[in-house]
Order: sequence, then C-alpha cells, then structure tokens
Amino acid sequence: MNPSPARTTPRSPLQLAALVVGIVFLLVGVLGFIPGITSNVDELEFAGHQSDALLLGVFEVSILHNIVHLLFGVAGVALARTWAGARNYLIGGGAVYLLLWLYGMLIAHDSPANFVPLNAADNWLHLFLGLGMVALGFLLGRRAVTSRI
Repeated sequence: MNPSPARTTPRSPLQLAALVVGIVFLLVGVLGFIPGITSNVDELEFAGHQSDALLLGVFEVSILHNIVHLLFGVAGVALARTWAGARNYLIGGGAVYLLLWLYGMLIAHDSPANFVPLNAADNWLHLFLGLGMVALGFLLGRRAVTSRI
C-alpha cells in the first residue's frame, strides 16, 4: 500500500506573490557575488559607498547590500507560508524599500552616511520595488466580503 501524499493547502495569490518576490531577492543576493554578472566584483566592499561593484553593470552593491537581499529573500519565502505573513512581508517590506528610496534621495552618494552603496539606478529600483510590494500586499491582501441574506 502506497502512503498518500501529504495534502497541502493551495497558496493564495498573495502568498504566491510573496514567495516569488522572496525567490527573486534570494537570486539577486546570490548574483551580487558572481563575477561576470556583477562587474568589478574584486572591488566589492563590505559596506559604504566605496564599493564599485555593479550588479548587471548598473546597480551598485556591497557585501552588506547582498546580505540584505538574501535576508529579504529568506523572509519572503518563510512568510509566504501564511496569508498574514505574506501580506505583512509585502506591505512591510515595501515600506522599508520606500524608506530606503527616501534615504537614497536625501543622502549624497559620497557621504559617509551612505553605508549602503546606492546610485541613481538603485534609488529608482527601490522606489518601484517599494510601490510594487505595497500595491501587491494591499491589492491581493483584500479579503472577500461575505454577506448573509
């Protein structure tokens, strides 16, 4: 007799979105360390604006920046297990990226306060990423309204 496969609850669109975003963050975090995908990887610094490594030749990264992407990815995959976790991840993570966008806009690139290397491409990406994550969290996170007659 064959044991029956474990039953799993299907993921909601919200959970699937959080899972996909988490996987993309994991992928970006790993790619930030790979020569050829990241140019000037030999100039990768732990933190600060001195890191001249560019993911895809465009987005300035550092070891800390890549670690943050990896941690965001792990959080997305883990929190996608539940509806509430997925919603909190997308909305909260999106809010963090909007704050990071604001930080990047206010802090000069060569400032000592720029502990995460951010260039103009990073700033635009953080804006769209933050807006996208928040939008996914709110739009997919609406519960169906049930009414009694």
